[in-house]
Amino acid sequence: MTDTFDPARILPDDLLERIRERAVVHDRENTFPEDDLAELREVGYLSMLVPADRGGLGLGLVEASVLQQRLATAAPATALAINMHLVWTGVAKVLRDRGIDDLAFVQEGAAAGEVFAFGISEAGNDLVLFGSGTDAAPTADGGYSFTGTKIFTSLSPVWTQLGVHGLDTTSPDAPKMVYAFVPRGDAVVTRDDWDTLGMRGTQSRTTELRGAVAPAHRVVRRVDPGPQPDPIVFGIFSVFEILLGSVYTGIARRALDLAVEAASGRRSKKTGKAYSQDPDIRWRVGAMALEYEALPPQLAALARDVDERVDHGGRWFSLLSGVKHRAVVSAKHVVDEAILVAGGSSYFASNELSRLYRDVLAGMFHPSDPESAHGTAASAWLGPIEG
Repeated sequence: MTDTFDPARILPDDLLERIRERAVVHDRENTFPEDDLAELREVGYLSMLVPADRGGLGLGLVEASVLQQRLATAAPATALAINMHLVWTGVAKVLRDRGIDDLAFVQEGAAAGEVFAFGISEAGNDLVLFGSGTDAAPTADGGYSFTGTKIFTSLSPVWTQLGVHGLDTTSPDAPKMVYAFVPRGDAVVTRDDWDTLGMRGTQSRTTELRGAVAPAHRVVRRVDPGPQPDPIVFGIFSVFEILLGSVYTGIARRALDLAVEAASGRRSKKTGKAYSQDPDIRWRVGAMALEYEALPPQLAALARDVDERVDHGGRWFSLLSGVKHRAVVSAKHVVDEAILVAGGSSYFASNELSRLYRDVLAGMFHPSDPESAHGTAASAWLGPIEG
């Protein structure tokens, strides 16, 4: 990230405040933030990772991480929803930076206003990128027909292209994992089933693929199942983990700011002093700051390594899953502490900390989950389990 990058140039304070005000409504009414999307599209947010020669802002993953942290301080659900579009534009950038231009249509589409959604997650599929319960059947013209069910499809009301994966078991070189993009149509059914504890504005509904066809020019990768170093796997994993960690880091920052505000504004009946002068409250806020302040530098360092094509070899997956895990765990703890600092008012649904408390819980469900993150780190340091 350049020293001159100012995230407020793209996300000015007045825009953030409008988004923050609308977040309350979308959370209460369980609706998608259409106005947020429109305003973010207008400032070029959806094409931030698209190079300038293709109509985008030409930013790197470092700047995208900072912007997502800033957006999440206003509306975590909006940030998380946009994240899933940014993942694909980020993957396109990672591939192009390494001489692979298979996702040029994603960059051009994002610059033209298209919205790309992430259709990878499947119920019970702990293989994630390394396997799929979705059937990918080859068509006569080189395309693929996908049949299966995807969960947590953020941006469901608005996406124009859905990036999916499935397993081809019938081609001569099968089995192969197939990555492709399908358009909206009758073969893609979106369930109206998003009624959750938090992150309600993402509208991450379940998607049924009933023979949804990706034409040949939208089939971007065929790779062997299981762990392997193909750039599509690295691209998805690196961008996904860093930008997810960024959203939850933004939640931590907002919770810390609200705790500081509450501590400065509340006064003790016993001492007559502001709670900001209470040693126990100061300890809590200090602990929150220590936890939060460790996150942005970690995200920046890993994002810069992706941008600059640093080779961490087999350590990449441990580093990436680790930073996402730490961001989520730390953010959850910071929100917990902020609620204690703010007191009983934060228990009311109208209080912003109440929403942050519910929103931050979603982080535990995103890959890499705690079990996967710990297993990856253990394998990196101890080697694989024998036998």
